Amino acid sequence: MSAIRRKFGDDYQVVTTSSSGSGLPTHGPGPGPQQQLVPKKKRQRFVDKNGRCNVQHGNLGSETSRYLSDLFTTLVDLKWRWNLFIFILTYTVAWLFMASMWWVIAYTRGDLNKAHVGNYTPCVANVYNFPSAFLFFIETEATIGYGYRYITDKCPEGIILFLFQSILGSIVDAFLIGCMFIKMSQPKKRAETLMFSEHAVISMRDGKLTLMFRVGNLRNSHMVSAQIRCKLLKE
Repeated sequence: MSAIRRKFGDDYQVVTTSSSGSGLPTHGPGPGPQQQLVPKKKRQRFVDKNGRCNVQHGNLGSETSRYLSDLFTTLVDLKWRWNLFIFILTYTVAWLFMASMWWVIAYTRGDLNKAHVGNYTPCVANVYNFPSAFLFFIETEATIGYGYRYITDKCPEGIILFLFQSILGSIVDAFLIGCMFIKMSQPKKRAETLMFSEHAVISMRDGKLTLMFRVGNLRNSHMVSAQIRCKLLKE
């Protein structure tokens, strides 16, 4: 048995069959019960090496609403691809919505048709269509200020929309940028440079049977106030 284990490793187990199997090495002469090697089934870990517990909660009720009630933490815990998707989608929708509002104001006031009239003062100068309204919004939101498109004092609804745009832009920036900053500052990948011993042993230590394993840090930097939490599963 020890010779078989040394030859094939711990990924296989020895089983006894009444006849020799096909395609697998067998041991023992004659047609009687023989031994063959079959791959061991990979048991799913209860706790991953990065500390995440493989436990799925079920039958909790209103689980989705609980996650949405704490939307900021939910966004931080999402994977990077979903964070980037929500980041791009939110900004795109907000930009198109605000550009549409500026276009609606110019359309209802008739600025799109009278913009080229010499003595006419539009709500936003040099806005002729939706692309120009979108460019005006980007210039004001990003504080670029080329000076070609600007709001005039003959449009009170435009002033109110400009104030609403500034408040909405600040809220969206604070929420999304704060979420991305917190996610980038989380040390989740720090566990990739922490090595655990492949096997744990039970040995006498200070007169008591003690479960022992080794933890190694691959980085030269020290871990201050490090804490280790272990979970033991037994029948």
